[in-house]
Amino acid sequence: MAATPPTPPAAAPTRRKAGRHRGEGQWAVGHFTPLNGNEQFKKDDDGLNVRTRIETIYSKAGFASIDPADLRGRMRWWGLYTQRKPGIDGGRTAVLEPEELDDEYFMMRIRIDGGRLSVAQLRAIGEVSQTYARGTADITDRQNIQLHWVRIEDVPAIWEKLEAVGLSTTEACGDCPRVVIGSPVAGIAADEIVDGTPAIREIERRYIGSKEFSNLPRKFKSAVSGSPAQDVVHEINDIAFVGVVHPEHGPGFDVWVGGGLSTSPRLGERLGAWVPLEDVPDVWAGVVGIFRDYGYRRLRTRARLKFLMADWGPERFRDVLENEYLKRKLTDGPAPAEPSNRWRDHMGVHEQKDGRFYVGFAPRVGRVDGSTLTKLAELAAAHGSDRLNTTVEQKMIILDVAREQVDPLVAGLEALGFQVTPSPFRRGTLACTGIEYCKLAIVETKARGASLIDELERRLPDFAEPVTININGCPNACARIQTADIGLKGQLVLDADGRQVEGFQVHLGGALGLRAGFGRKVRGLKVTSDELPDYIERVLTRFGEQREDGERFAAWAARATEADLS
Repeated sequence: MAATPPTPPAAAPTRRKAGRHRGEGQWAVGHFTPLNGNEQFKKDDDGLNVRTRIETIYSKAGFASIDPADLRGRMRWWGLYTQRKPGIDGGRTAVLEPEELDDEYFMMRIRIDGGRLSVAQLRAIGEVSQTYARGTADITDRQNIQLHWVRIEDVPAIWEKLEAVGLSTTEACGDCPRVVIGSPVAGIAADEIVDGTPAIREIERRYIGSKEFSNLPRKFKSAVSGSPAQDVVHEINDIAFVGVVHPEHGPGFDVWVGGGLSTSPRLGERLGAWVPLEDVPDVWAGVVGIFRDYGYRRLRTRARLKFLMADWGPERFRDVLENEYLKRKLTDGPAPAEPSNRWRDHMGVHEQKDGRFYVGFAPRVGRVDGSTLTKLAELAAAHGSDRLNTTVEQKMIILDVAREQVDPLVAGLEALGFQVTPSPFRRGTLACTGIEYCKLAIVETKARGASLIDELERRLPDFAEPVTININGCPNACARIQTADIGLKGQLVLDADGRQVEGFQVHLGGALGLRAGFGRKVRGLKVTSDELPDYIERVLTRFGEQREDGERFAAWAARATEADLS
């Protein structure tokens, strides 16, 4: 039976630009007729319902038995995407039909709200990876862990293993509330403004897996952090709660709405509202409700919340939130201060407020493997910790380490190939999944990023400035290319001999936190993959020669000549 959309609130006038199609597929103004295939399959059956078919039909009858609307649609609600068939080059990504790109294996995304993992949970992920996913494991820049080479026949067994330790793949993908990212040092950092963990847990308990919000216009990304480091890229989430201190009411959160990247990047905007910790779940639900009811469903390319926010503006958005959804006014509040640190990834050894320590360490571009995850779990346990966290920079942290265990733990991490004091290049380089597994990708990213780190460490051993290098396999910006010092958007380019090869369009000088903004594109600047180390070495050398005292790369890139950036 098809899921029935919730009864929308009374219609409210919307601001429309001249010439725009008058029907945007908004439920709140009476547009319930599906206007594209994605909206149709969601109306036909809620994405959450596919789990029963996976367990009772598809896992028993095999890949060929999967209904196409489940395969390329509803299975995402349970963290499953088909992965790219091997051997298909980037030039064919946009021309092949979905069934030609699909391999008979899946990427499985494990949802890790707030990045929180126990030793038992990390051990379980490592064991699942080794048993069912050919040892693969990638830490994402949204604190999840992704596996590859998963067979449909094995999915029920994987769920059983994960759920036994409190993990889930529920709504890890799909048009629903994705993972709620949180500060990886929530509750332990000595300088924390407020611990957002209770709010994240309450959002999970009330709403994740609920059909109240399982049919949104597109994906919905959330962030909650009370850290003065502002460590959850709050500016590019659909909703974000940023720790602030109200002069009268004390610690709480500033509310941001409408951020997002992809091909139409937009920074979130403040609503000007201060929210106490206990009210965060209600405000979160109100914003998601607005997106569900007023979000644009006609075109997938305009179905993110950022487009509604761009049309409404923060004043009207707050008015609708207060009057139609919360039924009460919010308290005006201050903006957050500038981030307390140029690096916001928590790498290194730091004292917790309880006198113990946390230790942040850096894999290469988030790529690990199942065996190593299991060893990490055992290493943490052997040094007295039962808690590890992932970060939005594809890194990890071990919490609650006694002083006398810090040095042995650091030595153990280094023996596994992880660095606690990484170079700026290992510390600052992100890479998306890339053409190895992703059906949207045009170029390879993970191996390219790892080799680039090695090459830059060799060529520029004394470079010490914070710099971010984000590598994306296509225009969709999963690796946040527009907000990096050096953002690399994968595409096919011509080499010196006129051959079409893998390469990148370059974005320079993007930033989040202090003076947030999108990177600059130099006209005609494209770099082949093979030329990438030469290009980045050249640009960073010029930065070192020309920078003013204390100047950040992003500020230099904004004023540099095109010749200096080429």
